[in-house]
Amino acid sequence: MSENHPETSIVIRAFNEERWLPEVFSALDKQHYRDFEVVVVDSGSVDRTREIAATNGARIVSLRSEDFTFGYALNVGIREARGSLIAILSAHAIPSNEFWLERLVKPLREVDTAMVYGGQRGHDKFSKFSEKRDFERLFKPQVHLVHEDDPFTNNANSAIKRDLWLKHSFDEMLPGLEDTEWSKYWVERGMRILYEPNARIIHVHNESWPQLRNRYYREAMAARKVGRLFLRHIPREIWREIRWCCHDLLSALIQERFSKFFFEILRFRYGKMVGTISGIIDSRRINNPVKRPAIFTDKEYSALVINGPKDMRLENRVVPTMKPGEILIHVSHVGVCGTDLDIIDGKLGYYQSGLAHYPIVPGHEVSGTVVSLGPRVSGLSEGDRVVVECIQGCGDCSECARDEAIRCRERREVGVIRQDGGYSTYLVTRARYAHRVPADVTLAEAALTEPLAVVLKGLRRLGSVPNGDRPRECAVFGAGTIGHLSARVLALRGHSVTVFDRESGRLSLLNGAVSTSQSLEGLERYEWLIEATGAQTVLSKVVQESSTGATLLLLGLPYSDQTFNFESIVAFDRSIIGSVGSSGSAFEEALATLPKIDTAPFLRAIYPLEQIETAMAAARSRSFLKVMLKPDANTV
Repeated sequence: MSENHPETSIVIRAFNEERWLPEVFSALDKQHYRDFEVVVVDSGSVDRTREIAATNGARIVSLRSEDFTFGYALNVGIREARGSLIAILSAHAIPSNEFWLERLVKPLREVDTAMVYGGQRGHDKFSKFSEKRDFERLFKPQVHLVHEDDPFTNNANSAIKRDLWLKHSFDEMLPGLEDTEWSKYWVERGMRILYEPNARIIHVHNESWPQLRNRYYREAMAARKVGRLFLRHIPREIWREIRWCCHDLLSALIQERFSKFFFEILRFRYGKMVGTISGIIDSRRINNPVKRPAIFTDKEYSALVINGPKDMRLENRVVPTMKPGEILIHVSHVGVCGTDLDIIDGKLGYYQSGLAHYPIVPGHEVSGTVVSLGPRVSGLSEGDRVVVECIQGCGDCSECARDEAIRCRERREVGVIRQDGGYSTYLVTRARYAHRVPADVTLAEAALTEPLAVVLKGLRRLGSVPNGDRPRECAVFGAGTIGHLSARVLALRGHSVTVFDRESGRLSLLNGAVSTSQSLEGLERYEWLIEATGAQTVLSKVVQESSTGATLLLLGLPYSDQTFNFESIVAFDRSIIGSVGSSGSAFEEALATLPKIDTAPFLRAIYPLEQIETAMAAARSRSFLKVMLKPDANTV
């Protein structure tokens, strides 16, 4: 490969293509013809697309996703290319053999050839049955020239001469078929457009049904714009899809796969037909600057949405555009908290009082990687590993200035109040509430930052600070996440700690780091008592039997209503402190503390988002100290 003056530049348009891009580069590495460079035009990917491209030696040109059109992305890439021949390849189109590029560019060395496009086939495993049949119909095994009356070409797998592109670039307003417009232009001027079936690629459209419909919708809009489809053609398009549907069903029957693909074939043909007809009718939307982005942007991700009590479902969402001060995080891990279960069950008081409302994406114990920055974001970069504060304020009031967002009148809580959380592939949040994760902390461990910050804030209110405590006798009630972390931190600070819990299994996870007991006895010996169960019976016993002068820190929720005599507090000089949530400073302290704590007991139950029912059952069973979700199975 000539680095300075390659004959050919391969221009690859990409947006969130980490799934197939490694296979594309692997196929390029095997090419017999080597005089080429690779230019990847990335349109705001929020996955590992750019990292994969850079690792494989490609030059990367970046666009904002909102600026993307198919023609514009190609024009930008070709402008940066150094070759006299330009091969155009989709980031999910895999060359099928080592002679692909050689066969694709060879005809361009002839003076009268403007463009070559190659054959395509579907993926054996991931392509839909009917799309594989369409590839076979469109990309025949015979070489042929494109004619002026049918200038079909396809830029998923094509090559052009750069000097001709300089005279006529790709149409940047079309939502597709920019290749057809370009070939039509040069055919009308006497140049040859050649189809070379042996320059074949495997084209993978692993789309959801709405994405498929949108693809045919925008292509039909473009087809009307370039003069290939009109309203009078709608009956023809309907008849063709019905005819091809029958042929597909017959083919599936012959292959003895009728029952497997019957409904898929019907759904594909219906989606294609509806998309095509709608695109022909709505073609004027291309010129509407408000509606155009929705035509081009159809990359989706999964999110678990709670629409009401006991009503949860996985939904597809479109990757959003960042507002000023916001960042987009690719979620790595998110802890399942009791608060999340209460939201799902409809028991959380915020939803009963009207402070919070459905629908909501839960999950506030989040770690992940920054993949996109909105305007006016400083101090963070793409690729930073971060955790996110749960409680967020306006950022401007005096309470926020004191790091007390919990007091802010515009307070939000990630995954709880007015802001979607981390049970999702991506999370949007304000940059000021993100904290970098230290190099010695994994993203799985980092998902414990929020509960640990809750503990550290509570201990700070109790009077405990790092390196500033005199040793005390401490009791912790409850060996769940909060109780376990409380005991670990107190022991780390030199206190004598006993953890009380009825379940011996949970107590055993402390691995002898502190004393344990299954019986609520001898409470009068403790100076500090941390209640982390939220149980009314435990709280009553602790209040009644703690020693004179004892201080009680309440971290458990929810406590139910109960009759209470304050004389038991006043007469015995006791103190009761409540603490909820955390703060920015507590998050920073938690990140510094995590490497000093044994986190292994928390990382034994990690499920993909698709197994949410199993994860919820595991969390409710109390079989694990912490249940986590890993929304994207491809993350490290």
